Amino acid sequence: MNIEIEIFKRCHPNFNKLLAYGFILDANNYQYEKRFMNDEFLANIIIDKKGNLSGKVIDLETNEEYIGIRTMMTGEFVTNVRETYKDILNDIKKHCFETDYFISDQANRITNYIIKKYHNKPETLWDKFPGYAVFRNNNNQKWYAIIMNLDLSKLTKGKGEVEIINVKLNEDKIQTLLKKEGYYKAYHMSKNDWISIILNDTLKDEEIISLIDESYDLINN
Repeated sequence: MNIEIEIFKRCHPNFNKLLAYGFILDANNYQYEKRFMNDEFLANIIIDKKGNLSGKVIDLETNEEYIGIRTMMTGEFVTNVRETYKDILNDIKKHCFETDYFISDQANRITNYIIKKYHNKPETLWDKFPGYAVFRNNNNQKWYAIIMNLDLSKLTKGKGEVEIINVKLNEDKIQTLLKKEGYYKAYHMSKNDWISIILNDTLKDEEIISLIDESYDLINN
């Protein structure tokens, strides 16, 4: 159970706010410690200069990491430790982090391009899938791109959460692209008209952007 990843999805630190909150900067990292539950435990949070966050809960009686919070244990005591630790993390998120549209850097870069060029912000339409967002043409309301988060196993071999973007292209172009790395048959869309592109820096932004422009032109006609 990676508590930190779940809480800090779709956000990035404001380093100035970290210092104001009480983080201490050493040569490489921002560090923060807080005792909780009557000084029985210590939360130790580290954020590197790229914004990657890691955390530990130390049992101060044994001076060892308390790993119970990362298991499926449901007893009252371990639940209290886990939830109190989450409260600490959520308070850091509230005061020191800024929201991103998506999880991956590439998805956010692509989104910023779309907003700047087409003045379309991502629309989240499904409460059950908060990581799914569509981009639609302002004139005819047609979709030309959809970003989704899903498990890699839904596309190909492998596991782990990834983000993809679906774009609309002509069928011949789709068949050509499917022979290349990073392109997959459209997830949850017509496989004749749409293609899924992985957003993990396998492909350069410029290549993906050109296909987004092509998709926009296609639905704009």
